Parts: sequence; C-alpha cells; structure tokens
Amino acid sequence: MMTATLRKFLALALSASCLGSLGWGQQTIAPQATGNIFLRDYSAPMLPPARLGNGTRLSSLVQGGKLYLTAQDAIALALENNLDLESDRYNALLADYNLTRAQAGGALPGAPSATSQASSVTAGQGVAGSQQAAGVSTSTGRGNGSSSTTIQQIGAVTPTLDPVFQDVQSYAHLSQPQSNLTQSGITNLVGNKRNYTESISSGFLTGGNATLSYADSYLSENSPTDTLNPSNSVSLSLAVQQNFLFGFGVKLNSRNINIQKINVRVNDLTFQTQVIAVVVSVLNDYYALVADYQDVSAKREALKVARQFYADNKKQVEIGAMAPLDVTTAEAQAASSEQDLVVSETTLAQQQVQLKNVLSRRGLAEPLLANVEIIPLDKIEVPENDNLPPAKELIATAMANRVDLASDKLNYDKAEISALGTKNGILPTLVGQANVSNRGLAGTGHTVVFPGVSLPPGAALPPGFEPCPPAQGGPSKACTAPSQQLLGGVGTALGQMLRRDFPSQSALVYFSPSTMLNRQAQGDDAIDRLSLRQTALQNQRTINQVAVDAANESVALQQARAKYQAAAKNLELQQQLLQAEQRKFSLGASTSFLVVQQQRDLATAQSTEVAALVAYSNARVALDQTLGLTLKNNHISMAEAQKGVVSRPSALPATLPAQP
Repeated sequence: MMTATLRKFLALALSASCLGSLGWGQQTIAPQATGNIFLRDYSAPMLPPARLGNGTRLSSLVQGGKLYLTAQDAIALALENNLDLESDRYNALLADYNLTRAQAGGALPGAPSATSQASSVTAGQGVAGSQQAAGVSTSTGRGNGSSSTTIQQIGAVTPTLDPVFQDVQSYAHLSQPQSNLTQSGITNLVGNKRNYTESISSGFLTGGNATLSYADSYLSENSPTDTLNPSNSVSLSLAVQQNFLFGFGVKLNSRNINIQKINVRVNDLTFQTQVIAVVVSVLNDYYALVADYQDVSAKREALKVARQFYADNKKQVEIGAMAPLDVTTAEAQAASSEQDLVVSETTLAQQQVQLKNVLSRRGLAEPLLANVEIIPLDKIEVPENDNLPPAKELIATAMANRVDLASDKLNYDKAEISALGTKNGILPTLVGQANVSNRGLAGTGHTVVFPGVSLPPGAALPPGFEPCPPAQGGPSKACTAPSQQLLGGVGTALGQMLRRDFPSQSALVYFSPSTMLNRQAQGDDAIDRLSLRQTALQNQRTINQVAVDAANESVALQQARAKYQAAAKNLELQQQLLQAEQRKFSLGASTSFLVVQQQRDLATAQSTEVAALVAYSNARVALDQTLGLTLKNNHISMAEAQKGVVSRPSALPATLPAQP
C-alpha cells in the first residue's frame, strides 16, 4: 500500500512538473470538446453539422407565387444559402486544426511498448540483476518484436512539443532453469516481479527534448544466494538532448507552426475571394435577368406592332386597296417577331433557373422555388457621368484592396519560412546529451554462506565477507551480508534516491557530417531559393497586371456607358422613324416593305440597347472587383459571410409589381 501511494504521488508530481516547466514549448489552443477536464483531450472535438436547408429569408420574399428580389436580397440569399460558400466555411476549421496539429510538433504520434517491462529488473537486483551487472546474458524464453517508422521530409523534424506522460506497470511470475548453480544456488529460479515506470517527456522549439523518469522495481525470488530478498530498487533520472547545428533554432522548429498561422490568414483571404466571386456572379445574373425582362417587354411590343400592321394590311386587301403581296410581307414580319419573343422568353426562363440555383442550397429541388417567378425590383441605372478618379488613384485603390495581392504576399512569406528547413538541412549533425540519475536499493537482509571456502583459525577475511553465525557454519566459513544502509523497504530506497546516495552522471557529444559531398541538401536549398526568386517575379508581374487591369476596366466602363447612351439615342431615333414611316404609309407615300424594314430596325435597336445595358452593368461590377471594392460597395460584412447569416432584414415594398 505504501509503495502504491508513493508511486501515485510521484506520478502526480511528474504531471505537475510538465505543466509548469515544459509547457512553454507550445501555444495553448482552447479545447473544442466539452466535458471532464481530464477526459476532454481524449474526446472528439465538437464540429458543426452540415447545413443542408435554406434559411427563413427565402420564404419571406415569396408572395403570391412570385419571388420579389432586390439586388441586396439576392446577395443576402446567396451568402446564406450558397452551397459552395457553405463548403468553404469548413476550410477555416481545417486551417485551425492544422495549426493545432503543428503546435503539437513531431512527425507522427508514436505508440510506446511495454512488452519487455514484465521481465526486466534493475542491474544488481536479484540473480538476474547480478548476472546483468556481471555481463552474463540469460534467456527468458520471450521473443520481443520491434518495429520502426521512417519519416522523411526536407529539413529537421520539429520535436514533439506536447508533453508525453507514460505509466507502465507490469507483474510477472517467472520460472527460469539455471545451468550454472554457482550464483543462484538452485536449479529452478522462481521469482515474483512488479515493475512500475512513470515518465514524462517534452520537446522544445530550440531543437531539444527532456525526459524525466521514475522507476520502481520489486523482486522476490527463491534463490538462497540473495543477500536482499525481497528487494526494492528505485531510480529517478533526467535526460536532456539538444541539437546544435542541424535541427537547432526556434525559428527553424516553429516554421510549421508559423506556416499554419499564415495558412489561417490565407484561408480567410481565400474565403473572401470566394465571397467576392459569388457576389459578382449574383449581381451579373440578377441584372441579366432585369435586362431579359426588358428584352421580353420590347419583343412583345414589337410583336404587337407587327400584328396590328398585318391586321390593317389584311383589311386593305379585303377592300381591294392593297396588293396581297404587301399582306404577305407584314405577315412574315409578325411571324419573325413572334419567334423573337419565344427566344427571349426562353432566355428569361433559363436565367431564372440559373439564379434560383445560386440562391438555394437545394436548387430547383426546393419546393418553394419550383414554380415561382423571380421579379427583380431594382433596375440598371446608367449615369450621365461615372465621375471616376484619375487612373493613378484607381491603381492605388486596387493595390490597397485586392485580396489576391495580399494572398500572394502571405504565400511568399510561407515559402520563405519553409526554406529555413532546407537551409538548415545543409548543416552537419551535432548533438549533445546529458543524463543525471539517482538510485536507491533496499530489502530484507539475509546472510549467505560462501560455498566451498574453509578458513583456517585466525585467517583474515576478504573484503565484503564476515564470519558466519554458528547456525550457518561457524567462524570457519565465510559469509556475505548486506550493508546496513540497504536494509529496509521502499521508503529506505526512496530516501537513498532523494539524498543522492548513489548518483550517476553522463554526457555525450555526437557529430556526423551526414554525407561527405552533401549534394542532396545543397540541391534542396538551391531549388527552394530559386523557387523563391521565381515567385517574387511572378508576384511582381501580378502587381503590374493589376495596374493594367484597373486602367482597362476604367476605360471599359466609360466605353460601356458611351455605347449605352448611343444605343438609347439610336432606339429613340428608330422609334421616330417607324412612326414617320407609318404616317407616310397611311397617306400612301410609303410601302409595306419600308414599314416592315423600320420595324426590324427598331427591334434591332431595342436588342442593342438591352445588350449595352447589360454590358454597362457587367463593366461596373468588374471595375469594383478589379479595385477590390465589391464587398464595400455592396455593404457586405465578412463576419456575417463567414457565419452564413446576414443580419439585415429583408422588407418588401407596400405595392408589389406584377411584372418588372
């Protein structure tokens, strides 16, 4: 009982020393799992489930079988329901857990083995310990397998930074036939053994590690030659190892941690890029739908005009005031206008399907969206003047706000940090080791007759021997007896250990130049540094291209506005020409062919205006994306986008239009 109590006390002390002195080698991550503080490290982290349903915003915008949308509501629905963004949100958790994994250090988690503990004893303890101390090898009939894992990477492997605590207990009852009776004194050596080993170890970012170990071995055996039987052997040791060339340095061994920290920031920028892409796509789809409605309206009006003209001509033929060929021309124009309307309506339906798929996590499988018609409430506004700042200011804005430039900078920083491993890999290996241990041994003492020795009267006894008691041979025999210092139980042994009655120290220096030519390490270092130079050039090329893109998109927006203004003016003129031609036709000064030609020109002008309107909207959205202002100009919070919940409520106008 006393032994078990002392062992538990020492185990708790070792754990406390881990928390106090070895914990600085890593950063603390708040546990994600809940529950008992002693069990949560071995519980699966709490992870958010996959959200497959839509939010409540979508249903609030459906009225009377129609989905009424502003551009801002379309963006909000996409941020809340887009499946691509929902999938990308898990990347933040992946980056956090990759950082957690890197902060633990090490290459792969190891599995300790306690197979050999059951039959091991301390050197000098019992028959087997005496044989071990004397260099005599004996077999116990046990086969111990071994396995190893080879980890290969460029540069030094970061030590395991998480403290590792092990408690190994073994209990054995062994019978061992003895071929040499001189030491054991019996043919069958029977022993009861109990071994307890506690150890705690941790690595350091400097490139070293330390292990504090406590061992307690109890042995009771049937050998008459044991001077201590049963016996307790205890030891406390501290082993420290440090790399001084290859594998040395805090910057080197924390490189994976720093890379994963940068990856967390890169992931945020990547998610922001995805949000921008979704917003750009939604805006383009939304305003394309607005334009499609305008195109359908224009095609319906053109069909109405063509049908009316055909009906008027048909009446003229019936009263004999017009040739039948003129009616055929009008009829052909009506059929052509009807075909144009069908194409426009089909395009509108396809655009609605595309937008619905972006706004819902279930796409068209969502019952709420299956048969609804999307009614956009916003229009495309084209100002008389865009009032753009000078090109120099546009370029400066793009440089300050472009997410891809910030991401490129962080990726370059990651490559620089990673290159520390290949640079350090050129160095030879120089390792220093130091070991300090204290031991204790105690047990129940026995006097053992030294066989085969008869002492003449008055003869001096060799060192370590004493006269035997009368019951064991008398003064003519030589006997051995344990020192009074070793008599006692585990408490005596622990006292020896704590007083350092039997201290041991050792030190070792290991040097290895790896390979003499070292070409592999030099090649790895050169490859990394050349890749860094290429990356720097590519980043500069991207910066140069951003300046070109900002200038080009500015010009493209101005051109799109000018084209729209020209198309709108042309449409106005075509409407006037058609009206004039119709008046001339009613007075007999024109022909059916000329009126139909003007109808076609008007339809072409209407399509051109709609296309110019969409081109302007796309150019406006593209300029914001190029300048990195998409989120700002559309009032989007990245915190809300990351959560997938937009706080701004949706509110429909009091009067809802039947058609846009």
